[in-house]
Amino acid sequence: MSDEKPQVKITPEEFRYMTLLNELTGAVVRDCIIEEDNNRVIFLVNPEDVGKAIGPKGFFVQRLRKILNKNIEIVGYSNNLEEQVRYALSPARIKEIKLSTRPDGSKVLYVAVDPSDKGIAIGKNGKNVQRAKLILKRHFNIDSVIIA
Repeated sequence: MSDEKPQVKITPEEFRYMTLLNELTGAVVRDCIIEEDNNRVIFLVNPEDVGKAIGPKGFFVQRLRKILNKNIEIVGYSNNLEEQVRYALSPARIKEIKLSTRPDGSKVLYVAVDPSDKGIAIGKNGKNVQRAKLILKRHFNIDSVIIA
């Protein structure tokens, strides 16, 4: 099993959404994940552009929510696994990240967070950890994320 990063394939709809965010905000958009189950669109942008993509008082997020009729989430992007985990689970404070490979070849990421931040990391109905799983599966071939 190789540690090569998967080739991310962007659908035409994702590309349209990425272009829309870029044109509205000027932010560098690296990826877009449309999650129908939670009716949300997760945008990965350059970390220095997160504020620009959100806009003053969340202006651009609100505007996109109205245009697309979906919840909008903006997450910093990194091609470094540890940084990406921190961005994906922000604002939870991460203490330790451990990657292990199961005998079947699947990759499991154990993330230890500050005990007072466990609820933030998991999110309401597991929404935040689900967001992290989607991003990490797509960009790092991580099969499972466990918050400890």
